[in-house]
Amino acid sequence: MHGMAVAEEVLSGARRRAAALAARDEGELRGLLHPRFVWTSHAGERFDLESYLASNLRGSNEWAGQQIADSEVTVVGDTAVLRCTAMDRVDAGTGAVEVFVMPMTQVWVLESGRWLCLAGHAGPRIMSGLSAGEPDGATYRPD
Repeated sequence: MHGMAVAEEVLSGARRRAAALAARDEGELRGLLHPRFVWTSHAGERFDLESYLASNLRGSNEWAGQQIADSEVTVVGDTAVLRCTAMDRVDAGTGAVEVFVMPMTQVWVLESGRWLCLAGHAGPRIMSGLSAGEPDGATYRPD
């Protein structure tokens, strides 16, 4: 598969992951994450697959959505690294949706013909104090 097509497939997977979080669709999310998946949050919290699902789907976090900007995908063999800026809209259990804008990195691997997210890291926050409205377009432009 051509590098540009792989990059688009990985970016599509990242967007589907974000949509599954917002929809609290565990089946879809599990299907996009590698069984050995790990994540480090903007606050330094470390998750494996099960603790990530518990925190984001069954915990107090409620995802309203995520947009991705400034995306760059580097592909080497069966591994792809997505680096971007993410704008997360999340209710962290307070009843109010907060906006988190921060760098995000995801590592995707090709297994059995499918790209799966193996690992990710988000943070630190680069914008704070925002309401659930969109941030200024001069500082954040989604892809």
